[in-house]
Amino acid sequence: MSAARHVSTRHIPVMAQEVVDALQPRAGGRYLDGTFGAGGYTTAMLDRADCQVIAIDRDPDAIAAGQALAERYAPRLRLIEGRFGDMAELLAAEGVDDVDGVALDLGVSSMQLDEVERGFSFRASGPLDMRMERNGPSAADLVNEADEAELADIIWRYGEERRSRRVARAIVEARRHKRIETTGELAEIVRRAVGPQGRDESDPATRTFQALRIAVNDELGELERGLAAAEQVLAPGGRLAVVSFHSLEDRAVKEFVRARAGRTPGPSRHAPPSAAGHATTLRDLSRKPVLPSEAEVAANPRARSARLRVAEKLGPSENSSGTSTRNSSGGRA
Repeated sequence: MSAARHVSTRHIPVMAQEVVDALQPRAGGRYLDGTFGAGGYTTAMLDRADCQVIAIDRDPDAIAAGQALAERYAPRLRLIEGRFGDMAELLAAEGVDDVDGVALDLGVSSMQLDEVERGFSFRASGPLDMRMERNGPSAADLVNEADEAELADIIWRYGEERRSRRVARAIVEARRHKRIETTGELAEIVRRAVGPQGRDESDPATRTFQALRIAVNDELGELERGLAAAEQVLAPGGRLAVVSFHSLEDRAVKEFVRARAGRTPGPSRHAPPSAAGHATTLRDLSRKPVLPSEAEVAANPRARSARLRVAEKLGPSENSSGTSTRNSSGGRA
């Protein structure tokens, strides 16, 4: 069994139907999947319409595993290794000026979670890595080298862990005796520091692992850059669909779209700095996030925290009332 086929059988794209419905792919259109993963959204778009998809992923393993898919859909699919925050430059290098839709599926992929050696999950002990690109400082480097105050700040800011100072103190105390090298070691340190949770609560290590992963991969900075880049590369009438999995991501997407849609009365502490006072360029199509169905959550528990937000790029001639630039067939007018 090929690597691509093996990966795809384990990966269930979250809200793929809703994302593709939001993007409205059409024959002759060109779309960007900024977080290719195992190609769930890409495949859904290519199957929906006779369109082209340019797919980006920062994980070299995802690009390698996707080659079979690229061959199957050639010449309608192009794969690019890189960060979605750099999509404007990556598209320009491919001779592409704009696209009719952008899909972003934020955070860690199920393939990365399932591969013990990547160190994203504590379900089985593996190397404390968490690097999506397999280069640069790892989670082990951060855990063993950052001072206590920096660790506490990261765990509080990115994990919203109420006991962040206690967790940071426990990490620093543990590493005095031995370098923390595995996900299992770190999870046990955090569990002891946080203490027992209620029956319905997640594992006590969950928030700390989320925080470290976000910090190692600069995920919120990448999201800020990616949202601004998507706004830049979308053609008039083109749509942006973003699936997030925790409140920090969803809040950033919500505030960005609201600011670009002219719905932010003043600067927000959660909005990217460039959003304040920005010209109206987007129409907010989901003032409340779209949630996964009960059936999807039952079939794929990883979907339970997903939130989908959708926006549409305004045309230069549109007035403040937001007259649509799309015609009845879903294409650009």
